[in-house]
Amino acid sequence: MALVEALRRLKKQGSIAELPIVDLVAATSVGKVAGKVLLDLAYAEDSRAQVDMNVIKTGRGLFVEVQGTAEAEPFPQAELDALLAMADKGVRELIALQRKVLGDLTFKKPN
Repeated sequence: MALVEALRRLKKQGSIAELPIVDLVAATSVGKVAGKVLLDLAYAEDSRAQVDMNVIKTGRGLFVEVQGTAEAEPFPQAELDALLAMADKGVRELIALQRKVLGDLTFKKPN
């Protein structure tokens, strides 16, 4: 968010014509701890997770990165789907907070 504010200042000063922002981005962690899918793992949860993942997505819902590890046992597709659904929920909440804090933001069309 500090980057957007800095770019807004440059635009106001006339240093740039438009903000070079094409989308918002947010990241979260998810994991399976004691058989439950959890969002935004604290270290104590992460250190004992059976599965842990980091997921980064854009405001348009596109993936930037997905990194996950089965710590002890492999896990089925259904658990992956549940983890990704939880991550999506968390990312959408973070994107909504960004939109609220940043206010009106016009995105540059990607090349």
